[in-house]
Amino acid sequence: MACEFMDIVTTIIYIVLFIIMMAFVFSIGMLKHYMPKREVILVLFVAFLIGSVGGAFFLEPIYEELPNMASVVEKNMPNNEETLYLDLSSSVDTNELRNVLSGMKGFKSFDETSISIPMWSFNEQEHEYFDSIVGNIDSHYKDYNVTSDRINIELEENYTSSEALKTFSDWYKLVYGETLSYAQIQAVLVVDSYELESFEQALLDKGIVASHIDGPIQDSINNTNSSMLSNVQFVLVCGGVGVIVALIGIYMDSVVPAYRRFNKFMNTKRKR
Repeated sequence: MACEFMDIVTTIIYIVLFIIMMAFVFSIGMLKHYMPKREVILVLFVAFLIGSVGGAFFLEPIYEELPNMASVVEKNMPNNEETLYLDLSSSVDTNELRNVLSGMKGFKSFDETSISIPMWSFNEQEHEYFDSIVGNIDSHYKDYNVTSDRINIELEENYTSSEALKTFSDWYKLVYGETLSYAQIQAVLVVDSYELESFEQALLDKGIVASHIDGPIQDSINNTNSSMLSNVQFVLVCGGVGVIVALIGIYMDSVVPAYRRFNKFMNTKRKR
């Protein structure tokens, strides 16, 4: 809560500082009467420069947070869930990880779905051999796929990666007399959307980052990102705002009387 409050205060300060910069640009524009006409171009250039710098330093950090701001509604909707796809090293104790995650608020499920075992580059005969034998090693292998240098095994529900790796390792040692040094585990974690950040931090503390996330929050972030300007484009737009503010200052003496005449005309028309 304190961190969010500081973020709000920082955002307000940055916006106020940008407004102050625009007020300075406006005041420069109003000095048109005291400068030669050819200096107007210089004023507009300075206005563009100030707007760009102000946008880059004060508004761009806020702009970059728009996807997270847009996801706040989805984050607080009841029953929304996020699905995190994890690629884990076989050195990770998945049982301990499961215990840690399942004890957290917002936990829904944690399933180890498959293992991927890197091998050497198979020749045709070796590829055919592994393709025919892997399915017979363990009846809990739901499915498997043998590529040119890797064996991918899908696991049955409630069958852990450690059990699957043990049966394959035992077979491999029996046939080849060697032990496997590494494998990759694919797991799926489902959590409440509101607690997504807590789970991401818990995973990060163990050196784990989700390879992919599906859910309302991530969809909202992706949709917002796809509609946003690039950082360079945003800075240029801020520079354009500086130019517009400068032009308003330059032509203020013409704009104000015109506005008053227009307002007087509209009031007269209403009375009729």
